[in-house]
Amino acid sequence: MTPRRETGDAPSGTGAEEAPPRDPEEQARALCLRLLTGQPRTRGQLADAMRRRGIPDEVAERVLARFEDVGLIDDAAFADAWVESRHHGRGLARRALARELRTRGVETAVIERAVEQLDPEREEQTARALVDRKLRATRGLDRDRRIRRLAGMLARKGYPEGVALRVVRRALEEEGEDPEFLQGCLPE
Repeated sequence: MTPRRETGDAPSGTGAEEAPPRDPEEQARALCLRLLTGQPRTRGQLADAMRRRGIPDEVAERVLARFEDVGLIDDAAFADAWVESRHHGRGLARRALARELRTRGVETAVIERAVEQLDPEREEQTARALVDRKLRATRGLDRDRRIRRLAGMLARKGYPEGVALRVVRRALEEEGEDPEFLQGCLPE
């Protein structure tokens, strides 16, 4: 016969996890720490996670404020890193980056400061690099189809129509397309 354990004792040597904390503030802290361990999160993402777990709003607010005070949550740093990473890695434009940050609960003023890092010249250079990579794959297609594919790719990455068409026009001209034809269908 095995001896009975005291309530709350974990079996020794089994690696069993501790029971979740009962105090809502403890639950909120534990949840935030667990989520922040995997990757940086925004204040909005953590607030949403606590809301889904049924943690009272006033408790969530206290925990989030404390985490901000000690530097565990920093939406401005998150937004800056996000913009740099996603622009460099995926070629996303300011509009797409702002949309992504908004869905992660970052405040509008913080988003605006973060996307201001990308000046129009750098954004256009990135658009050109994206078009240059895609040009090779469109060589066998007719002109109209190439233009639609290249401009569509840039539009999906958040580039304004004027920038997209200007970059596509220049790239096709440099590749030897007839500038007069392109002038008729693409703005300068």
